[in-house]
Formats: sequence, structure tokens, C-alpha cells
Amino acid sequence: MAWNRNRPVHAREPAGSRKSDNLLNLHPVMMSQPSPRSPENTLLQACALLFLFRALARSQDEAQRTVWEEQIVRLIGDLVPCSGGAVVLGVTDEDIPEDCVALPLYVRGEIGGLLAVWFPPEESSRLESHREVLTAVATLASSALENVRDVQRLRTENTLLREQLESVDTGIVGESPAIRKLMQMVARVAPQDTSVLVLGESGTGKELVAHALHRLSPRVEKPFIAINCAALTDTLLESELFGHEKGAFTGAVAQKKGKLETAEGGTVFLDEIGELAPLLQAKLLRVLQQREFERVGGTRTLKLDVRVVAATNRDLAAEVRRGSFREDLYHRLNVVALRVAPLRERPGDVLPLARYFLDRCGARCRRRVAGISPEAERYLTEYAWPGNVRELENAIERAVVLGQSETLLPEDLPETILDAAAVAAVPGALQTSVTQNKRELILAAWRESGGDHNRAAARLKIHPNSLRRLIRMLNLRDALG
Repeated sequence: MAWNRNRPVHAREPAGSRKSDNLLNLHPVMMSQPSPRSPENTLLQACALLFLFRALARSQDEAQRTVWEEQIVRLIGDLVPCSGGAVVLGVTDEDIPEDCVALPLYVRGEIGGLLAVWFPPEESSRLESHREVLTAVATLASSALENVRDVQRLRTENTLLREQLESVDTGIVGESPAIRKLMQMVARVAPQDTSVLVLGESGTGKELVAHALHRLSPRVEKPFIAINCAALTDTLLESELFGHEKGAFTGAVAQKKGKLETAEGGTVFLDEIGELAPLLQAKLLRVLQQREFERVGGTRTLKLDVRVVAATNRDLAAEVRRGSFREDLYHRLNVVALRVAPLRERPGDVLPLARYFLDRCGARCRRRVAGISPEAERYLTEYAWPGNVRELENAIERAVVLGQSETLLPEDLPETILDAAAVAAVPGALQTSVTQNKRELILAAWRESGGDHNRAAARLKIHPNSLRRLIRMLNLRDALG
């Protein structure tokens, strides 16, 4: 049996089928020579007949219908179409005295497979009841095929997303579940043109997320323009955003394009959007709704094609309830919200970030630091990082600049990190009592260590530098001798 590829037939599916509006490319079954019938050949014939029979039902070409019917009778034998899309093949050869019931398996409205069952002659009278049972089985099999295809599609999408993220340097470092989830969302949202609101505390890297959205989007070849809404006065910010015409205000000696106009075709990142004045909120809302604006002092309406990504460390929903932020603008911006978790919620990212900054700062400062000592790693991981990633980057840069060892040591870190470790290491009573408790603990540790400064610090589980500062603060030099 072979496909005749020289005369493809295009026909619509019969009325009532799941995909009546789409075209099928049908190829009639042809055999150069009659071949012995076998279950394998019969199965192939049944599969072909499912398509041919559906085409016959809709064919408007009577001559073509006649040709097909003659071919079917000559090549297959008796053809008995059943309701529900099943086909019964009457096999009259003595070698295979069986009938075959063939049912299509649908996957999203298209034939994705075939269920074929052979019955002995004594079952011929019960073919209709068998067909009903097999139709139910075929329905279940179709659902299973759809589920398998959905799983395969999701796996393919995830693989493509991972490859896309790996091929683009987003500058976002971390392996924590929070960061992985964030980057998966970034990869899904980036190709779309929807507005995105990035939420997170100061220093978490919200602008990096905005950059990642731009780099993974179709707008990557166009400008990325960042504007800090809290850095300028309302008047200056309006001019910075929308531009101005010559003579619009004192000092406007020439026409100036605004950031929005400069970003045409690209992405505009509005940082600290919660600081935007009410008048500018209204103008920005028009940009998001109508994609148009006027320059300050101008009358000509300009069309705009940009994607807007906004960020804030405020609770904008609470600002809306208080009436300080427009509700309609909030909903326009908050189509997709991406939250960047603070560093204290993802301690597993501290060391990967520290090593990343160590390499980057070392290259910039032309100083190679081989790594971070285990003791310094302990200080880094136990610190709460209220300033988040920005504070960590600054701490590593300071250590690279001031450190003198080939590895980063605890004494290279800022005093705030060492002092925080000292406070966290002592018993809770010391945190609630006053100076006397601190003095007693230090004196006891000093006696037990035989006056050895480093051993006393080890007993207190603090860095020797921190112990020196405590001794100086508590005026213990005379008492320690």
C-alpha cells in the first residue's frame, strides 16, 4: 500500500465534526498490485478510510466521489459507515474471516490516532453494541492523548524558557526558589507587551528585573530608559518625562524631547512610581490608555509606542485606599506584578551574590581576591542585610578595596556586620539588660581564657575586633589589666 502524492485532494470535514472549518490534505489510498490481506494491511486501510470517508461525506465533486467509491470497493471490500465516525471494514477473505471496527482518536479536534478492533464472524450481529463500548474507550483514549500532548508542550515551553534565560545575561544572581520563580515569570511576561509592576524593598534589584524584561522582549533592539520619579521636583519631572516646547517656561530656550519620546519602540522604567504627583499620575494614565501625549507647552498630540515597567517599595494598594495614588492608574500598572524577595528571605543567595560581586569588583579595582574565608562566609550568611543586595555589594566592594589578603577576611567587612554578629551571639539577657551584664560577660570570658584576647573573643563567639570595640566602649581596659 502506498500514498498517491501526485493528486492531493482538499476537502472540508463533514458537518458536525469537531473541526468543520479547517481543511484536510487528503491522499487516496492506492495499491500498485493487490496484496495479501493481513491485520497490518487492514489497519492501514482502516486508518486511510477514516479520512476518505469523512471527505466523501462533504465532497461536491460527483466524479471524484465515484472514483473514490470504486477504489474503496475494489481495494478494501465492504465498507459500512457507522454513526459517531466509526468505520466497519468487512473482510471477506477466507484467511482472515474477521470484521474490523475502526474509530478515530481526536486530539484537540483533529484525528491523532486510530482505535481498531477485529471481531470473529460470530460477533458480527453484535457489532453495534461493540461499537458503542469502543466509542467510549476511544473517548477516554483521546483524553489521554490530549493530556500527554499538554505535558509535552509544557516541557517544551519550560526547556525553551530555560534556554532563553541562560542565553541572556540578566545580571540577576541566585538559585533560591524565590529567584527561580521570579525568573520564570520574567521569561513568560517579557515577550508580551503588557505593563508590569515590580514590587520590592529598596536595594533588592528591581531595575535589574526591568532590564531583564527588556532584554528578553522583542523590543530589545530599542532603547531602555530609566527614570527615578523621586529624584526630581514635579515640574522638572514633567519636563523630563514628556519633554517641552521652546518657551514653555523660563529657561526653555529650545524644544526638548522627553524620556517617553526618546524611548520610542523600547521600554520605559519608572522607578519609585509611588512618588509621582497627582497631576503626573493623570498624564501617565493617558499615556497608558491612549498611547499619546503632548509636550509641556505644546498643543500637538504625539503618538507613542513604548512598554511601561514601573517599580515601587511602597504598598500601592494602601496608597490607593488613602487616596494618594490613583486607583485607575494602579490597575493599569498592576496588570502583572513581580515581587522581588528581600535578601533575608533568601539567605541561600547571599554567598553566590557575594562571589559574583567579589569577581566583578576585583576586576574593576584590578585586584584579584581568590575567595571568601569560611569565617567571613559565616558573618555574611548570619547578617540580616536590611539594605538587601545593594548593601551586600557595597560591603564586598569595601572589602576588596581595603583588604590586603588574598582571601576576604572578617576584618575586611564593615563594622556594622561584625557588631550585628556580636549582638546576636550573646545571650538574650544581655540584649535586654544594660552595660553591667556586658561587663560581667566580658570579664568572665577574659578570666576563663587566661587574659588571651583571641580566646576570650572565641568564648564570646564574636570577632576579636568586636571585642576590642566593646572593651573600649565599656571602659574595661583598666579592669582587664
